[in-house]
Amino acid sequence: MTVTMPKVFQIVVAGAGLIGRRHIELIESNPHTCLCAIVDPSPASIGFAASLGMPHFASLEALFAQSTVPKPDGVILATPNDLHVSGALACLQNGVPAIIEKPGAESLAAGRQLVTALEKNPVPMLVGHHRRHSSTLQLARRAIQAGQLGRIVTVMGSAQFYKPASYFTQAAWRSQAGGGPVLINLIHEMDNLRYLCGEIEAVHAMASSDVRNFAVEDTAVMTLKFVSGALGTFTLSDTVASPRSWEQTSGENTAYPRYPSEDCYFIAGTQGSMAVPTLRTWAYAHGGEEAGWFTPFVEQTLALDTVDPLAAQLEHFCNVIAGTAEPIITVADALQSLRAVEAIRQSIATGQTVALASLA
Repeated sequence: MTVTMPKVFQIVVAGAGLIGRRHIELIESNPHTCLCAIVDPSPASIGFAASLGMPHFASLEALFAQSTVPKPDGVILATPNDLHVSGALACLQNGVPAIIEKPGAESLAAGRQLVTALEKNPVPMLVGHHRRHSSTLQLARRAIQAGQLGRIVTVMGSAQFYKPASYFTQAAWRSQAGGGPVLINLIHEMDNLRYLCGEIEAVHAMASSDVRNFAVEDTAVMTLKFVSGALGTFTLSDTVASPRSWEQTSGENTAYPRYPSEDCYFIAGTQGSMAVPTLRTWAYAHGGEEAGWFTPFVEQTLALDTVDPLAAQLEHFCNVIAGTAEPIITVADALQSLRAVEAIRQSIATGQTVALASLA
């Protein structure tokens, strides 16, 4: 849906790092939005704001306490994870809708705190799992929900790529506990699979650090049980020369080379199967013949109009601010993706199957 009202929304970006600057580019190119201030405590951000001719504030509290710059229509929180909830609460207290970059909260406890606050004061908050705005994922989801694959039975997923040594030398924390692909990368994948296949009920996982010998994992393999009864497997590694990751197959982030013939998800049901993101499908032709493994498939590729998911997310945020759309992913929804990752972490640590419902 597009915004039909003539209003141009005044947007503040909190956090002027890489993702924050990308948000700023999109705000400046969208006819429905206008950047009105930058919030960031770092000295470097002062010069950056000046180069754009934008007011600069060291904190959201400072922004909301002054009267020189009018209260914004929305805020994009592109801050570090541990500042997501405090920033969202500041916006909430001032009645300003926000996009909170994923994962939305640094912990389940912090996320629950924000969910409770929003229940008492329902200011619109959208979590920045921008892949939900992917035209590829949305088309695949519509096909699944329309029953084109029948009942989903199995899911196979992959996020396998190679992070060069410079990735770790540039930020030493990435080789320590908390810096591995489970916490950094897997949150995206769990949200994708939940969006496509429904809620995850339980997980069982194991991990290894045998290639890099860091204090954190470089590889993990897991099994997933969905509430629907479907079963899945997922392979995660940041130390393999492989093209099978969302970034390298979807082509939605042009910073990565693309391998358009490859997929990272394969979803199989009782009536057909689908590879994502190529959107190739396999199904039996309808008719009186009893279908089975000797029956040839009808192979098709779903037609797709591609969009930039981050640009689509900003357009959606405008509609959320205007009150013409509900957030495609709320804080409570995003918390389930974080809960899945935490369950995987606990399973790796204990060697046990972990039910997501067991995580308070």
